[in-house]
Amino acid sequence: MIHIAIFASGSGSNAENIAEYFRGHADIRVALILSNNPGAYVHERAKKLGIPTHTFSKAAFDEGSAVLDTLRAYKTDYIVLAGFLLKVSKPLLDAYPRRIVNIHPALLPKYGGKGMYGEKVHRAVVEAGETRSGITIHYVNENYDEGDIIFQASCEVSPGDAPEEVARKVHELEYAYFPRVIEAVIKSQYSLNPFSLPEKEGKEG
Repeated sequence: MIHIAIFASGSGSNAENIAEYFRGHADIRVALILSNNPGAYVHERAKKLGIPTHTFSKAAFDEGSAVLDTLRAYKTDYIVLAGFLLKVSKPLLDAYPRRIVNIHPALLPKYGGKGMYGEKVHRAVVEAGETRSGITIHYVNENYDEGDIIFQASCEVSPGDAPEEVARKVHELEYAYFPRVIEAVIKSQYSLNPFSLPEKEGKEG
């Protein structure tokens, strides 16, 4: 059994969607949810799902040893970032090479980098007059949103769309594709067959 740890800083809707997707899976399960925010609603979602949670400070995350001890205690094989706002520390990158995956709510390399998350991304997309946005699922490296891209799917940005409407379309892509891509990547890396990556380009939302 492959054990996933999900890192989340906020509401945790993507974390819940991923956990539900892998509930009862033969090979993969979400073993733990971690957060840098003790008040994040993701803890409530995890409680309802029966998944243990752990909270850490930024200092502890940067130093790494306590977080790594927790991950090892739950036999974590793979890390998924789902709305996690801290830059991943070197100790975690070293311990989980190409086994940390993030989702970004835009088509990287556009609208990525430090401080670009959530509504800030969608507002920037609208203000730039983009006609498409979407999701990028990528491996995590030492720089914000610069790891190798695994998968992208796009949606139309219509004239007059507010950032909230773009967010709605992007969330639909996140919920549809993120768990499936995680499954495909893990099965590939751990030689669990069969697997297939979703088509590179998603349907318009």
